[in-house]
Amino acid sequence: MTTLTPSKSPLFMSLQMGDLNLSNRMVMAPLTRNRAGEGNVPTDLNTLYYTQRVSAGLLITEATQISETALGYPATPGIHSDAQVKGWKKITDAVHKEGGLIFMQLWHVGRISHPSMLPDNMLPVAPSAIQPQGDAVTYDGMQPFVTPRALGVQEIPDIIADYVSAANNARLAGFDGIEVHSANGYLLDEFLRDGSNTRDDIYGGSVENRMRLLDEVLNAVKEVWPSKRVGVRLSPENQFNDIQDSQPQSTFNAVVDMLSKHDLAYLHVLEGDMLNGGREVDYVELKRRFGGLYMANMGYTQATAEEALTEGNADMIAFGQLFIANPDLPARFIRGASLNEPDQATFYGGDEKGYTDYPALEAEKKLA
Repeated sequence: MTTLTPSKSPLFMSLQMGDLNLSNRMVMAPLTRNRAGEGNVPTDLNTLYYTQRVSAGLLITEATQISETALGYPATPGIHSDAQVKGWKKITDAVHKEGGLIFMQLWHVGRISHPSMLPDNMLPVAPSAIQPQGDAVTYDGMQPFVTPRALGVQEIPDIIADYVSAANNARLAGFDGIEVHSANGYLLDEFLRDGSNTRDDIYGGSVENRMRLLDEVLNAVKEVWPSKRVGVRLSPENQFNDIQDSQPQSTFNAVVDMLSKHDLAYLHVLEGDMLNGGREVDYVELKRRFGGLYMANMGYTQATAEEALTEGNADMIAFGQLFIANPDLPARFIRGASLNEPDQATFYGGDEKGYTDYPALEAEKKLA
């Protein structure tokens, strides 16, 4: 597989996404880093982290909780308080000053939380009262997941209202758009999949019912944002957070058919299973059904990204670990430069080590 020269590489072609023009087709994937400040407020360190990576055609923020009851991990930022909005505004201002574009990923973790993380030690909520296998990450260390409380139908409007409030706050914070996180075993994904949704009301049973909440959330946030400023993330066969579906291809064919009617900015898909490395879903079929801009994500290299774009199997490629370790990833790809190795021990939590101290090319030259 031959890496193309920058002048011929589709990675460095601009892309029109609604009324936004992306300077290249390299996207920084949403990456949880557990480095928010007190009150889950973004800090100056977070500002530096995002601006270091501003050469991506589009930045997508780490998953950001829509309310205090949506929290699932320590030191993850929110978008539900005035202080959080102000913290994020510093980041968007800095990104825009450097000519970048940034979307916020909106997040409700659903059952992937723990009472110790939530107000009044409340139970996490989910479509059904099914305890996930595994442990929650809490301020007191790892603790077994609990059995969540199934949301009542009368509570669904409150969840949707939290998404709307977060979408409004994202506008106040100066973002260019939002991505609705519907992947990786969190609340909206829990509703989509039959392994976690065993309801017998209008939000369960058939795939049409299971995707009703996502459809309603999108209709609601599109009252705040134009549809071309809204993206959605899916992970059809990822089993992370003890999530599964008995028929992922047919389930997500239907979900994507529904999403195609929303005229979204893009569809962002994690192509495969993070835990087992499987890839059984036909993602080209999902792209065809969606019809709009398709963002592929799952261990892409420069060569495999260029191949996917050249063959028309994607319109953008999201890079995760490569952007963690290489803040100037586009420049490295252009120059054919070596890549920094990511330090997995510093992925989650900590200070600048493994966060903002990865060297850029110019810095490396000065040290040489």
